[in-house]
This record gives sequence, structure tokens and C-alpha cells, in this order.
Amino acid sequence: MMDAAHAELMDRTYRHQRLVYDLTRAYYLLGRDRLIADLAPPPGARILELACGTGRNLRLIQQRHPDVQLYGLDISAEMLRSARRRLGSRATLAFGDACSFDAQALFGVVEFDRIVLSYSLSMIPDWQRALSHAAAHLAPGGALHVVDFGTQAGLPGWFREGLRRWLARFHVTPRDALPSVVTATAAAIGGSARCDGLYRDYAVRAVISR
Repeated sequence: MMDAAHAELMDRTYRHQRLVYDLTRAYYLLGRDRLIADLAPPPGARILELACGTGRNLRLIQQRHPDVQLYGLDISAEMLRSARRRLGSRATLAFGDACSFDAQALFGVVEFDRIVLSYSLSMIPDWQRALSHAAAHLAPGGALHVVDFGTQAGLPGWFREGLRRWLARFHVTPRDALPSVVTATAAAIGGSARCDGLYRDYAVRAVISR
């Protein structure tokens, strides 16, 4: 089922922010380009980004790998307006909830070779469910790539506290348990997991491989 309250919140949050989103987020959503560089999709791969936002990441993936098939899902109709404008026919985009989407109904595809969650789990209330639902849609040999805020354990306490207070204004909550949940999610599908801290744990990169 769609989380209608969360969808409404995201639309209110991004109705106007979407117009300047990519300009402002470039300075603190660190690690996104590294994720894209590490995707290494096979030829003709099906790549799905959950919470695709403005389509920024999908556009960069398409530029690197013009032969792949791109899919994007977002719970904000406002964000999808920007994504459709940016991507046109280069991607199949759909309105849906990362926790409960029906891939067959929305995309005509059940499994994907690469799935991306970029700074989205920190905004999804039931983020553990979103992660497990994504992993369940990996094709054999596929990989789920995640980048999001880390614990900031390697940074000064004042920075961590200030960052988290500021992020809360945008309904963002870093998921400190992300590495352990990634490991458990990988085990549940018979896969493997890798997690790495970036920039003194400002961010975390994780990969679940099937």
C-alpha cells in the first residue's frame, strides 16, 4: 500500500525545492558520483533507482552506459515532474512507494541487474522494509547499491549534532544501523554485503550482491 501521508509530505517538501534541488544538494550529498562510477552494469542491464528524485543520477548513468534500460520510482509526484522533464523517453518512470511497489505492474519487469538507493533511506520512514523490498527484486548476479548519511563518528561532535539538527528540518534522519541492516538483508536473500564509510563516516556506501 502507498504511504499517502509520506507522499503528501514529500510533495509539500519538494514542490518548490525541486527547482533548485540539484544545485543545492551537490555540496553535501557526497558519494553519489562514486556510486555511479562503481555500478559496472552488464551490457543491456536493467537499472532501477528507487526515490529517483529529479532524475539526476539516472541521467548520469545513461551518459556512462547508453545501452542500459533505465527505470525510476518516486513517491513524490512533484519530483517526478522534474525527472520526466530531464529524462524524457530515456527512462521509464513511475509513481510509487519504495516499500511496496509492484514492479511488474509499473514497469513490466520483475528483476533488475542494478538497483540504486541514493540518499533516500534516510527519508523513508520504514527504511528497513524499503531495503528488503529492493533486494528482493535483484536478478541473479545483480547488485543493490546504497549511499546515504553515515554516523559521522570520525567527525567532531559539534559537527555531527549540527548536521543532524539541520537535516531534520528536511525530514532526513541518518540511519546509524544501516551497515547491520544491509548485512542482514543480504543474508536473507542468500547474498553478500559490503559497507564502507566515506569521508570520516560522513556517508556510508553499501552493496548487496546476489
